[in-house]
Amino acid sequence: MGKVNTRTHIGDLLCSRGVITDEQLSMALKILSEEPEHSNRRIGQILYQDLNLDRHEVMRQIADIYAFDEVFAGRTDLPPDRIQDIKSYMDDLPQDTVDELAHQKAVPIHKSTTSLTIAAADPSDPKLSGTLSRLSFKEFDIQYCRYEMIEYILSNVYEQKNEFLDLLEEIDYEEPQMGEDTQEVDEEEIEAEINQSMLNSLIEGMLVEGVRQGVSDIHIVPSGPATTDIRFRTDGKLQLWYQQKNVKPEAITAVVKDKTRNVDRFERDSSQDGFIQRNVDNHNIRYRVSIMPMVGAQFDRKFESIVIRILDDRKVITDLNVLGLQKKAKEDFVKSIEKPSGIVIITGPTGSGKSTTLVAALYYVIDPSKNVLTVEEPVEYLIQGARQLKISNNMTFDMAIRGILRHDPDIVLVGEMRDLKTAEIAIKMANTGHLTFSTLHTNDAPSAVSRLFKMGVEPFLIANAVNLVMAQRLIRRLCNNCKEQYEPHPETLRGLGFTEEEIQNETFYKAVGCDKCNGIGFKGRAAIHEALFFSKDIKRIILESGGDIDEERIKEQAIKNGMLTLRGSGRERIKEGITTVEEIIAITLDD
Repeated sequence: MGKVNTRTHIGDLLCSRGVITDEQLSMALKILSEEPEHSNRRIGQILYQDLNLDRHEVMRQIADIYAFDEVFAGRTDLPPDRIQDIKSYMDDLPQDTVDELAHQKAVPIHKSTTSLTIAAADPSDPKLSGTLSRLSFKEFDIQYCRYEMIEYILSNVYEQKNEFLDLLEEIDYEEPQMGEDTQEVDEEEIEAEINQSMLNSLIEGMLVEGVRQGVSDIHIVPSGPATTDIRFRTDGKLQLWYQQKNVKPEAITAVVKDKTRNVDRFERDSSQDGFIQRNVDNHNIRYRVSIMPMVGAQFDRKFESIVIRILDDRKVITDLNVLGLQKKAKEDFVKSIEKPSGIVIITGPTGSGKSTTLVAALYYVIDPSKNVLTVEEPVEYLIQGARQLKISNNMTFDMAIRGILRHDPDIVLVGEMRDLKTAEIAIKMANTGHLTFSTLHTNDAPSAVSRLFKMGVEPFLIANAVNLVMAQRLIRRLCNNCKEQYEPHPETLRGLGFTEEEIQNETFYKAVGCDKCNGIGFKGRAAIHEALFFSKDIKRIILESGGDIDEERIKEQAIKNGMLTLRGSGRERIKEGITTVEEIIAITLDD
């Protein structure tokens, strides 16, 4: 608790200034007390990162408490000569110091032979003082500057270097001799190509760049006898990031395997799963690696496809408010997870954000007085306060599920109900006083009821055990910098379910593309939800169904109860100016 006590006075002062409420302070202190010991987050960061308070207002007040002056107040840009001065100050500092300052969101704004003035988004950051102490100036003056202004300055004066990719430009490599009758590549030939530092730099640079660009998955795919495509999945869409020519794909695969734990470099005929760990920009990042054999045009070559999932714990959402659930969905979801027992099921295809929602729900209900167990395969994110059971050859997913009942649980997360055996145990736990969370792969919420029934779960068990089924999808957010108003065709809007009044009065936007969104028109993602709460009406319909679950009847009753379908949720996102008509049509095609 010492970590909290040393920072409580800042929270008290923010309360006394009316910046935050007592309730918000209590929530922030609770989050702070649950932080791991190695965490360096301070109360100000928690207020704007977890509680979604205005960053500038919080940090401006904290800076004032510590007596830091504010610089560039009210400014959104600077004249070119001022930018050039700042760039010259940065050029005079050691490169490693400049990199550290940039990561700490700080820039030099004035320099003399004996003194240095720094503008920082968080002048109270103790790491900043450590960075400056290594410089030879006699005096330092640290001033507060709005985060957005620091970002603006950095975008004009600082180019983030990827030292691995820089090396690629310095290395020359020759095209290998590839005859038409090329036989299977032998180990010596692969080893010779691996020895080129170019390949090592390429893969390391790819891992770093993937994190910096906010990529969810990296795909490494052989596309020819001496060509490999590296694609980044950003905001749900795959795009070519780099194409490596004149190098055999087997050599690139071997380099990745050498960096990956739990895989055999010489196994090329079966799928393998492993992981990589790296420290990128002072953060520990885990990469989950999936390797599968694939067919190429040359049948005597053993090509493999690699997909690397980037697991960045900084992206974990621990606050339900940040999930962006719409009003009725949020009310029903919170009501369901506050119950002492029953099961909450999240449905949707792969990559629809199911794990993110479940983790946020778990953080909402986790309490030191409760034994929280999770069985996932694989474990993606570490959840503070939960015991996450480790799946291995000695303890399979099925064994863990059965063993959980003997482990005195209060709250259980079953990663996925993949078969009748898993579903029966999850339903049994929900019916015997345990709050249970799990996922299913179904298109919408009502079809999850049919899926459980078809798996062999009796209707009376479904009706009594399930608290809520929530289907969700991820949609791309329009770039706020370049989105433009336009008028879609009225028939298109009617097809989406918009009323005549909405068609006349609502504002609609289209994607354009600019430098900030790399010309795509979208930046970031949001979710749409279909939350089916198991009210008495819904339970009665399921109990009366006998041998056939009537999905349409369930859906109609749920809509009467106020449920938004996925398409209805999407219409709200369009009206909020978050996304486009075309995006919702594409995502909710089956609705």
